[in-house]
Amino acid sequence: MNQPEGAKETHSVYIPEHFRVRRHEDAIAFMRANPFTILISSTDEGPYATHLSLFVDGSGEKLLLRGHVAKANPHWQYLKQQPQCLTIFHGPHAYISPSNYTARESVPTWNYAAVHVYGEARIFSSESDVHLMLEELIQTFEPPYREQWESLRQTFRENMLHSIVGFEITASRIEGKFKLSQNRPRPDQANVMASLEKSADSTASGVARMMKDLNLGKIAEKKSE
Repeated sequence: MNQPEGAKETHSVYIPEHFRVRRHEDAIAFMRANPFTILISSTDEGPYATHLSLFVDGSGEKLLLRGHVAKANPHWQYLKQQPQCLTIFHGPHAYISPSNYTARESVPTWNYAAVHVYGEARIFSSESDVHLMLEELIQTFEPPYREQWESLRQTFRENMLHSIVGFEITASRIEGKFKLSQNRPRPDQANVMASLEKSADSTASGVARMMKDLNLGKIAEKKSE
């Protein structure tokens, strides 16, 4: 995967090469499809995490993430003190039974997809900047809500804007891992997909869809002579 300009070729998560996401656009698409993240910061007391949704801006040369936390949440203060942070985008996941494999000597595993974004945060709290960030989030997650938001009392909206703190993260490094049975023979991949597609669990069926999108499990057709 292409790293932002100036990024060093270092890795902070274990990724066997057959699971590594190499195309930058695949990582961006995954992040936009799975915008509910875990934001992690380092503090003097140890790691601090917040679960929140983010707007993913990949339109320019740099990848930018924008969102907000409640002013009562000390995370914005931690970001101000230590801008370096980690954002984890996590997607579908599922238990994989060895009964899907043709080889009897096999063990269970777990298929999943995740993208880690390392970067530096900038805090903003002015009403204009926070309002612009909220506009992006509304346009991303529920455009029709804009009419309702603009119809609310001005004092209510101002109170809401004053109760949050916005931030923007400039990505310095991106690492993506799609662990989707790429290391297994195609018949095993096909069996895994068939098993997961039967599941009523949307996270399991989501893994099957990702595997299908990667063209896993397909047996090459023999060319006719």
